[in-house]
Amino acid sequence: MKFCSVCGHEVSLSIPPGDNRERFVCGSCNTVHYQNPRNVVGTVPVWDDKVLLCRRAIEPRYGYWTLPAGFMEMDETTSEGASRETLEEAGARVEIQSLFSLLNVPHVHQVHIFYLARLLDIDVDPGEESLEVKLFEEHEIPWDEIAFPTVGQTLRFYFADRAAGNFTLHTGDIFRSLRDG
Repeated sequence: MKFCSVCGHEVSLSIPPGDNRERFVCGSCNTVHYQNPRNVVGTVPVWDDKVLLCRRAIEPRYGYWTLPAGFMEMDETTSEGASRETLEEAGARVEIQSLFSLLNVPHVHQVHIFYLARLLDIDVDPGEESLEVKLFEEHEIPWDEIAFPTVGQTLRFYFADRAAGNFTLHTGDIFRSLRDG
């Protein structure tokens, strides 16, 4: 950040009074510009024993498979965002069920939040950000073509919970891997 979004003057990094971290601070109007992680919200859309995945039509990870998810927008809840992203990316209408996974991804300043979701029908259609959408049984999942570590981890949680007959909330941290660059 170079300029204050309030008054347009240059900002500098400093620790504001009463804080313990460096922040961008405007020396002219004294506005402190906080930078916080972004929420990525999505679903694990299920139909019978199958999970709906999207093949990405955008970077990063063009052509790789993912759960429908994207950045949360202002004025929406996490579940509303997850439902919206599922409709936008997969053309899929879902009934949001329980919060399923919350994974911190500190190296990209994100938190990934996935809900279990029941597909209301299988009339799906890839949106602009998807090349195709497809329902997969567990043994059909293209594990080597999964776009992001959080998606792979969430799918592993889902299939383990399904096998155990008990779905629970999963949390954790995903750290930089060689594949992430």
